[in-house]
Amino acid sequence: MPAFGALIAEPIYLLTDTAVVGHLGTPQLAGLAVANAVLLALYTIFIFLAYGTTAAVSRLLGAGDQREAAHQAVQSMWLALFLGLGVMVLGFLVADPVIGLIGGAEGAVRTNALVYLRISLVGVPSMLVVLAGTGYVRGLQDTRTPLAVAVGTAVLNLVVEVVLIYGFDQGIGASALATVLAQSVAALIYVQRLGRAARARGAELRPHPASVGALAKVGGQLLIRTAALRAALAVATAVAARIGTVDLAAHEVAYAVWTFLAFGLDAVAIAGQAIVGRALGAGEAGAARGAGRRMIEWGLGLGFVCTGLVLATRTVLPHLFTSDPEVVQLTAFLLLWVAVVQPASGVAFVLDGLLIGAGDLRWLAWAMIGATAVFVSAASLVMVLGLGIGWLWASLALLVTSRAVSMLVRFHSDRWVVLGATR
Repeated sequence: MPAFGALIAEPIYLLTDTAVVGHLGTPQLAGLAVANAVLLALYTIFIFLAYGTTAAVSRLLGAGDQREAAHQAVQSMWLALFLGLGVMVLGFLVADPVIGLIGGAEGAVRTNALVYLRISLVGVPSMLVVLAGTGYVRGLQDTRTPLAVAVGTAVLNLVVEVVLIYGFDQGIGASALATVLAQSVAALIYVQRLGRAARARGAELRPHPASVGALAKVGGQLLIRTAALRAALAVATAVAARIGTVDLAAHEVAYAVWTFLAFGLDAVAIAGQAIVGRALGAGEAGAARGAGRRMIEWGLGLGFVCTGLVLATRTVLPHLFTSDPEVVQLTAFLLLWVAVVQPASGVAFVLDGLLIGAGDLRWLAWAMIGATAVFVSAASLVMVLGLGIGWLWASLALLVTSRAVSMLVRFHSDRWVVLGATR
């Protein structure tokens, strides 16, 4: 339950920015959609810093090696800082062409997207450090700390954003600045928490090049898996942008709701990473299988609950994000697709967490590449044939369903069950 609270608090950054910026105007909302496609890609591409750390720490704790668990977490945080600084610098250099590639738009939409993206890039190092710190405490099966940090910084983000935009009449850049401030505060909290734990267990606080390099190598497979998923979602935004500005704005609102629900459903996956990793590290294969089956049931059940919630609120939710009647009407339609795909999403997210916790990363990478190829083929047909935004969301539903089916087959094969402190 704390994992659920923390995960639905995380996307409040996105929901808050979408709601506030949406009332500034449709060009601002469309610009936010384009910039967020890049930022969410960065977040989820580097999610391996959290997921990989959780899996490694939980296995080591299951095997009884607390010092090495703390050491792995410290080196993961150094890796996060190095990657974050590199991405920030590179981002400033390529922001303009990237926005053009994804957005396919000019004028006010492009201007707003660039402003939001460039300011947000300053917070990327903090964002990645938070991912690594979160992975460590989740590996300890402490989900209350991420909940407290996520809620506290989400409130900070909202307060600063509202004051700057409504109190001082600032624009979309103020929304990005508020998020950067909140990310920086969260990073400082995790650095302090991990520093205390490492000193108590005798782990070094300095960067260890060999350990950082090993973590980067192991995380590469998970990065490939995540990059393939983000490529699919970036293609979805690119296709929506080329259908029309209203379609892109509606797509952004529907996608924000879908992301919010995804983080909620992913709570069971987070539990799966820690519990399965610890069971396999302790040599308890039966416990890992049993916990996995139960969590799949939870994922499916929560998916149906989310379906009901979206269907009940789909005509109300769009008004929270925009006052444009065309965007409101189209968003209400797209939310039907969001509702339909929730049960498959619940199963897919849970299985993804279970297999990450088991360290079955090579298989996950190839499976995600295959699912992305299926989606890109379908989305390309939507664009070539001039089909509407509804068909694009049908393609997204195909992406989720294909992932769920392939991972169910893998789970029942038992090939993911490998015992010991390391895979």
